[in-house]
Amino acid sequence: MVHFVGAGSGAPDLITIRGDRLLRNADIVIYTGSLINKEILRVCRDDCLLYDSAYMTLEDVADIYKNNGEKNIVRLHTGDPSIYGAVKEQMDILEREGIEYDCCPGVSSLCGAAAALKTEYTLPSVSQSLIITRAEGNTKIPAGQSIKDYAKHNATMVIFLSAALSDKVEKELKDGGLDENTPCAVVYKATWDDEKIIRGKIKNLHSMMKDINKTALIVVGRALEGGYELSKLYDSSFETEYRKSR
Repeated sequence: MVHFVGAGSGAPDLITIRGDRLLRNADIVIYTGSLINKEILRVCRDDCLLYDSAYMTLEDVADIYKNNGEKNIVRLHTGDPSIYGAVKEQMDILEREGIEYDCCPGVSSLCGAAAALKTEYTLPSVSQSLIITRAEGNTKIPAGQSIKDYAKHNATMVIFLSAALSDKVEKELKDGGLDENTPCAVVYKATWDDEKIIRGKIKNLHSMMKDINKTALIVVGRALEGGYELSKLYDSSFETEYRKSR
């Protein structure tokens, strides 16, 4: 059995209870060594075999799956595996090989970044949509899904895997029509002990990231500044099936 487990955004105590249990019972753990807080692995048994996928190819990982069908394997991914986790290609291999698997969700770094910024991505009258995307690098972006395309929506954006492309991100945001004074923030290693937050405007995004080239999220949008309508959910004049209007 293979368990895909989200390790959370960084802090060891942000892995789920289920994820922690799966790690404690694992015979083999394949973990994303370049991104995961190694403290999370402390709960593994002494006889558990640990493999750092930073030094492995997809074929290397697949071989472990194929050669250890009787073992309990955890594939530990950073954040939540469903977001830029490259898990579908692994699932397809397991399907072909007839190996059972399941998924345990994790706290994404986009949630960790919101917590660090003490903000809400979806503010009434400001932004009711959240766009999760990345800049084009080695992985090509499908037509109509560039940062420039998404900037036209004026929604909150969380940009992954783009710290080293901040100059390109800044240009595409502007080219997409966002005002250069639109607020943005860079959250480096959200929820880690050495977490760092830099706030500014998209006009100086590239300069904000002069010392950061990885393990950082870029958050863009007016949700980062003041000014919004109160939610109708708790409005005294708003009636729900549980509460009468006052």
